Amino acid sequence: MQEHKTIYFKDYILSPYTVVSCSLEFIIENSSTRVENIMEIRRQNPEAKELHLDGEKLDLELIWVNDELLDATKYTLQESTLILPLDMDTARIRVINRIYPDENTELEGLYRSGGIWCTQNEPEGFRRITYFIDRPDVMAKFTTKIIANQESCPILLSNGNLRGVATLDNGKHLALWEDPIPKPCYLFALVAGDLGSIKDTYTTISGKNVDLAIYCDRGNEEKCHHAMKSLKKSMEWDEYTYGREYDLEIYNIVAVDSFNMGAMENKGLNIFNSHYVLADEETATDSDFMGIESVIAHEYFHNWTGNRITCRNWFELTLKEGLTVFRDQSFSADMNSELTQRIDDVRALRERQFVEDAGPTAHPIKPDHYMEINNFYTATVYEKGAEVIRMMYTVLGREKFRAAMDYYFEKFDGQAIGTEEFLESMQSQSPVDLTKFKRWYAQERTPTLSITTQYDESLYQLKMTITQKIPQNTHNQEQLPYAMPFKIALLSESGEEYPLITSDITLLNGDTLWIEDIVSIIVFDDIRSKPRLSLNRHFSAPVMVECDEIDYPFLMANDTDGFVRYEAAQQFAIQTLESMMAGNAVDEQFVQSYGIILEDSSLDAMFKGQLLELPTITSLMQRQKVIDVESIVKVQETLKMLLATRYEDRLKREIEALYEPLNTYTDGISIGRRALKNRLLSLLITVQDEQVYELCSRHYEESSSMSERLVALDLLENYAPDRAKSAFEDFYTRYRDQTLVMNKYLTICASSRRVGVLERVIDLQNDPVYDIKVPNLVRSLIGSFARNPVAFYDVSGQGFKFVADKVIEVDALNPQIASGLAGAFKNYGKLSVEQKGQMERELERIKNHPNLSNNVYEIVTKIL
Repeated sequence: MQEHKTIYFKDYILSPYTVVSCSLEFIIENSSTRVENIMEIRRQNPEAKELHLDGEKLDLELIWVNDELLDATKYTLQESTLILPLDMDTARIRVINRIYPDENTELEGLYRSGGIWCTQNEPEGFRRITYFIDRPDVMAKFTTKIIANQESCPILLSNGNLRGVATLDNGKHLALWEDPIPKPCYLFALVAGDLGSIKDTYTTISGKNVDLAIYCDRGNEEKCHHAMKSLKKSMEWDEYTYGREYDLEIYNIVAVDSFNMGAMENKGLNIFNSHYVLADEETATDSDFMGIESVIAHEYFHNWTGNRITCRNWFELTLKEGLTVFRDQSFSADMNSELTQRIDDVRALRERQFVEDAGPTAHPIKPDHYMEINNFYTATVYEKGAEVIRMMYTVLGREKFRAAMDYYFEKFDGQAIGTEEFLESMQSQSPVDLTKFKRWYAQERTPTLSITTQYDESLYQLKMTITQKIPQNTHNQEQLPYAMPFKIALLSESGEEYPLITSDITLLNGDTLWIEDIVSIIVFDDIRSKPRLSLNRHFSAPVMVECDEIDYPFLMANDTDGFVRYEAAQQFAIQTLESMMAGNAVDEQFVQSYGIILEDSSLDAMFKGQLLELPTITSLMQRQKVIDVESIVKVQETLKMLLATRYEDRLKREIEALYEPLNTYTDGISIGRRALKNRLLSLLITVQDEQVYELCSRHYEESSSMSERLVALDLLENYAPDRAKSAFEDFYTRYRDQTLVMNKYLTICASSRRVGVLERVIDLQNDPVYDIKVPNLVRSLIGSFARNPVAFYDVSGQGFKFVADKVIEVDALNPQIASGLAGAFKNYGKLSVEQKGQMERELERIKNHPNLSNNVYEIVTKIL
């Protein structure tokens, strides 16, 4: 049985030794890879007498200390540690070991993806390559020599700048790479294989030319151009927005099919899941194009926020990830629509992070303990972390935030630091004391602001009371109130904003309250009539708001803050659906308000589509004390059918006007028109009319855009199964040789709400396109089923059993992917007595399985 050990932040100490430089030589062969590692070691703690090197699944062959070859009596070799007596201030350690990339199904360290050798070392994969002090606060200069067969591996890549190539005997060749900038070993990267590429150059703001290349499987080169454009836009944006210039001669990106994460920011050699690189109009959706632009930017921005300044230990992960997510969100907002980007970001936060924060796996953005750090690459650390950065941006404003970031870059460049140093940088420019704000890093769960008002007509005063409701943490301990910026507006009957005049609270930028106390009472003067409340504008704080005084129809029609209009539409829809679940009739005022938006031709198409979006099953499940998926689906479909029937003619006219089957452009206008058309078609199809089914079939057959074809295919699957059969056969025949498109096919199949989806998913595991060793395929088929509320929460309990079986099976191959699947059980505490019993049996079965990984054990025990 594997030992399940917890690691605590309080136990962190500086490494007794550090690595100044590391020279690596890889000899890559089909059966194994020989690694030679020469490290210059420096002692940091004068009392240290033993050097501990991390190493897992390595065959140690030889080891020297200062040119002395050691026999086995002079070191201690444990399962995951090599211990050397070392009572000296400096030393040269030389290690030769062998590794077996073909056997590496965990995809950590050096492994093979198809015919490509590649690495993934964050967080602790480097110890599977060679012995090293594998922690982020050990930063070394790396030189890498790669030797491989020239025919099978004509491309040899690593970090930094290329310093030389040579042809050797026996059909081999070598490449020598040097990275002049110290980095932790988690940023080390190597790629070898027979790859196609596209190349370009970028001239930095100071006039330096940088060679750019994107590598991929041969035949996919034409699908890399969007990624290259995104990279160049990212480089230019970071120079303009943050003054950050690229610091090497070369920037390479490699796309591989088998990758646990989305992408990895290895210094000068980013390795990407091919999903976030490859795209063309025939095979990629609009969201694929947008996602590629965002993730390319995210990994590039890490060059400064993650690479040159990295985290001191893995508890500080949000230092680099929360900040870089904020940066990539800001970039996407500047490249596209700021409003629609903000709505998309908040929707994703609520769908993923709010659920996480409400469940048994909740944790602060800076956790104080973990069993397996891979389990903390979460929506909390990333997306909530980004919202914490955004709150500081809101407090400081654009210019002061830039000045604080300049301070950060100048003072901490080249260091491994913590969130305290980042907050020091923000405090240097902040108009308010951020001491209480630090609680966002240490506390978990989502706070709620409860808001009431009293209007005094004789004094023209509005008294607002804001009460923070702070949930207990996962250990049932009380938590403290937060400090946060909270944007509001008080609107007149005509929709105009009253100036906010108050002496009761710090007011930032004229419209933002600085809230610190558990109860804040604020009196606003010169309010000439009882105002409508516009709260948490632009989603200025990641909180929930409770207020019975919000006029949703008014805000939907009149608020100048686009996010509040969206929020009003969502909350009014939630209110309507929950009332229907309680047995009441549909709220006619909501139906009319929906129709007003539908008729409004002045709205931007993308924004209009967002306003017309109805709440998802997942968002409604969050609000239930006991989850009842069936009741949610029933009222959802009832409301959609009523709206579609009421506005059928308008829907048909607008769909026809928006439909451009040959338009595959990915500009904002085209994407927005397709998104709105797809939203309207998804509503119209609920009228259950053969003419509408025919229209949907026609959109599948005629459209050149993958976005439109996929939506049509999904609608046929769920509403017109007789027509769906031939469409699915056509789609499979056309794209079965394209793995990225087959991911979409598997997702639609596994997400179906029709009876029999479990049996279909079981059968698809035997389809030639599926491979349990490829993470994208597992996420598309098994992961999509686990996220399908209708199938997963089926009263039979078979959904729970199937996913539990898959968690156990995948855990033996790839624990990181298995733990992600195990997260599907996080709603255990909100189930009915019967379903809770069903899920508990499966969770106990997983927990008690022999040799269960730390990854899965940690998730399952927290849930239980």
